[in-house]
Parts: sequence; C-alpha cells; structure tokens
Amino acid sequence: MITTPNLSAGPGEAHPVRVLVLGAGFGGLELSTRLSEAAGDDLDIILIDRGEGFVFGFSKLDVMFGRSLPSAVLHPFRDLAKPGLRFVRATIRSVDPVAKRVETDAGSYDADIMVVALGADLDPSATPGLAEGGHEFYTVAGAFALREVLAGFGGGRVIVGVTSTPFKCPPAPSETALLLHDFLVERGIRDASEISLVMPLGVPIPPSPAASEALLAAFAERGIHWYPDRLVTRLDPESKVAMLKDGVELSYDLFLGVPVHRVPAVLEESGLTVDGWVPVNPLTLETAFPDVYAVGDVASVGTPKAGVFAEGQAAVVADQIIARLGRGSAPGTYDGRGTCYIEFGSDLVGRVEVTFLSGSSPVGRFEIPSAALAADKGEFGTGRVQRWFDRAWP
Repeated sequence: MITTPNLSAGPGEAHPVRVLVLGAGFGGLELSTRLSEAAGDDLDIILIDRGEGFVFGFSKLDVMFGRSLPSAVLHPFRDLAKPGLRFVRATIRSVDPVAKRVETDAGSYDADIMVVALGADLDPSATPGLAEGGHEFYTVAGAFALREVLAGFGGGRVIVGVTSTPFKCPPAPSETALLLHDFLVERGIRDASEISLVMPLGVPIPPSPAASEALLAAFAERGIHWYPDRLVTRLDPESKVAMLKDGVELSYDLFLGVPVHRVPAVLEESGLTVDGWVPVNPLTLETAFPDVYAVGDVASVGTPKAGVFAEGQAAVVADQIIARLGRGSAPGTYDGRGTCYIEFGSDLVGRVEVTFLSGSSPVGRFEIPSAALAADKGEFGTGRVQRWFDRAWP
C-alpha cells in the first residue's frame, strides 16, 4: 500500500495517503475520478460537498424552459461509489490550509493533500432589489423556480442582466436570451414581448470574434436588444425599473439576473485569498501553502469561470498527485484550454474551443451552430455522468 508519513502519528506509524477534495463540481468530480482510477485502492479520498447532487449548468436552462424535469437532471452524490472514495455531505465551517484541515457540521477532516474546488458563491442580495423585484437563474434553486415563473408569464418586457464581474459561463446570458425567444414564440407571445440583454462585455464572447459575430447576428435576427459594456446595479421593484451603471434605466415586466459572484466566506477567512480569489501557480494550480491546490471558479488562474476549465485544471492536479505516488509519467502543466457549447435556439448548438495562456491574448476557434453539435453536447453530458457516477444518462 502506498503510504506517507502521518505528522500526527507516532514513530514508525503511517497511513494511506489522504486527499481532501472540497467541492463536488466539475473540478472535484474529475479529480476524485482520476485519483480513484489510478490509485484508488491505496488512497483515502474524501470528497466534501453540501449539495444533494450535481447539475450541469446547461441543465438548469433545460429545466427553466420546460425541456427537462428537475428530477431528470440531478445526479445524486449518493450514487458515487469508487475505490478509495468517500463522499461526505456537509457544510464546511472553516478551512485551515496550514494544517490541511477542515471543520464541517459533520465533523473535522484533515489530509496530506488538500484540493479546494468550492466554486463561487452567488449573492443575489448584493444587488439592491434583485431578490424582491427579479429572479436569478445561476443557482440550481433559482433556475428550477423559474420554470413555474416562465410557465405563467403572459408576455411583456424581459431583461436578461448581469450584475457583476467576473461571472460564470460567459455564454450563458446570451443562451438564455436566445432560448427565451424560442420559448415565447412557442407560446405565441413573442410579438407581445421584448427581450433585452445587458452584459459587461463589449461582445458576447471576447476570445472568439466569430462566435460573437454569430451571436450578434442571431440577436438582430430575433429582435433581441443588446446592451454591451454595461452592468445592472439595482432594481426598483415597485416601478419595475432596472438601473444600469451608466445611468440608463430600463423598464421590465420580468427580470432574469446573473447575481454577484463571491469567493466562499470560509476561504476568505482561511487566508487563502488575495483580492477576492485564491491565487495559484497557473501551470500547476498550487497555492502558496504546501500540498494545497485550488481549481475552478475559486482560483485566479486567468481562465473564465466555467466547468470545463475546472475539469482541465483538476486533471493537471490529479496527474501531479499520481506522479508523487510513483504512478504514471511525469505530470504536464495546465494549458488553459476549454470547449464551450453555445445554444443558439431552434435546436442548434455552436462550439468554441478557446485557449487562455498566461501573458498571451486568448485564442478561440468557433464552429457554426448545427444539429450535429447539439448531439455532441448531449454526448458531452452523458459521457461525464457515466465517468463520474458510473451510470447511463438519460
């Protein structure tokens, strides 16, 4: 059995290498799976998350617009059963990166190696009026609740608005506006409605001019009003007006908001963060604390906050841990690559492959929307469910 000295053990004592993984999103699931596959019988992998299960970001939109049921897109963590892996459903109360220990409402856990993959917390209350006068669709609960709201919507002025930067999955607001168009058309109320998209970007997908051009053309074709380089700063629930940072006011009947993103409070209190997020070596994802890594939305690595980038970062960390255990070849470094699918409506999906390298401008390659890419996106999801949860989906 592969072992490593236990700093709290007596002379000559040892224990299996314990890897503590905080968060079961793209990063945590991919890391745990790779470690289990490579050395599960010789590892003690503890995966901690407060949630009931995993939901893909694109599945939230499917539920919102009535294309899937909530029960069909939730992948319960109780189904995780891999060699060397223990899942703990708990809320993390504190993180000690020096001791590599966490306190949770289910007890305390320490480890030889800690990987922080807690993602970003979403804070609708940070935007005045959003909780009272609008709806957010970035949390699972918020997106699922919007299913009934949209089903009862009779038409009117709809704003899809971003309230802060950075925000997860930059294509998602554009996708939401386009899918909303289809939804209103199908219900026969598009002519009685107006859709506006407010984003803090000059173009929808900055790394890919071709993707941005295609989205802007789609907005124009569908009569979606585009407000670039702007943020929604507050809502007036009584007058139903959204105030933008530049002073512009937009009236609405339904507001769909991207809420403020923050690093989880337990990480702010831990000493891991600088300027709001966790700094890491962009090539290895190591933090300033020995044997502590950070991947995904919490990490300041220079890529967008999206699951595919967390997955790629997790692969690099897993390879490093596996190499340290004497398994596998020399680990590579993070290449900043990611693939994002973009819903264009009408059952067509585009794809952007983008690379973010430190010190260089990001480069993106766009594939035009097609039914074939829609099928490819479906395989993207089913393949990961099979890999992470060892079951077919749907």
